[in-house]
Amino acid sequence: MLKQRIITALILLLFLLPALFHHDTLYWRLIALVLIAAGAWEWGRLNGLGPYGSVLGGFGALVACVMAWDLGLLDRRLTLLWTLAGGAWVLAGAALLKAGVARWGELPRALRLVGGWSALWLTWLAVVQAREIGITFLLSVLLLVWMADVAAYFAGKALGGRYSRGKLAPAISPGKSWEGVWGGLVGVFVLAFVWLALERAGVLPPPSLYGHLLVQAGWWLLLPAVLFLTAMSVMGDLVESLVKRSAGMKDSSGLLPGHGGVLDRVDALLPTLPLAMMLYSLTA
Repeated sequence: MLKQRIITALILLLFLLPALFHHDTLYWRLIALVLIAAGAWEWGRLNGLGPYGSVLGGFGALVACVMAWDLGLLDRRLTLLWTLAGGAWVLAGAALLKAGVARWGELPRALRLVGGWSALWLTWLAVVQAREIGITFLLSVLLLVWMADVAAYFAGKALGGRYSRGKLAPAISPGKSWEGVWGGLVGVFVLAFVWLALERAGVLPPPSLYGHLLVQAGWWLLLPAVLFLTAMSVMGDLVESLVKRSAGMKDSSGLLPGHGGVLDRVDALLPTLPLAMMLYSLTA
């Protein structure tokens, strides 16, 4: 399993890194399109669509992204859209986690499908606009999510259950502990402070999300913003776990051997990227 995970990760990096660092962002847009279409296909499967319906869902997401591209949305400052998307994620995500696994299947399937596909469409817009701002900006958001996940894993393994009485969400993801959440948060704050120090020293070029928020609004916004984005990355992970548990599936698909599916890899990014764009657009 470990060998398979490593091979899959190396193949992904072989495609992602050249597209990310190429001066022409066209390649990054296309790579992101493929991933979002695959995620939309997985979302259809998780919500009861058959093989053809799931493929049509993936194609529909692809068309919606291309239409946004053609309409010039990628070049616009979408402050209202990002604010509405952020508010929807906070309210809907909290409501879903409170309702639990059983209530997910009771929602109209059309609502579940449209909601998930819309979240993926917004994520494509966000990841492309973030790359247009700069490679450093996009990486600062991606690494925030990855640090939260990695630090939470190791903190949960080392300290899980030692200081808290219960799990984070036992009915949704039994393996996650509160110690993991706090460990992830500490890891993200360390990342932000180190990033800012390297940016000030000229080692990392601006703008990063952290540097932008510090310059435009100061520590009073930067610190709660980092806390907020970390919490929302956890919410994204839990929401996808809730959907998979409701569908009786361990992984969103087998597209990425050793890793599961695309949604399994981007679940924490679904709320975090649009919210990062909201914070950027509100303070730019």
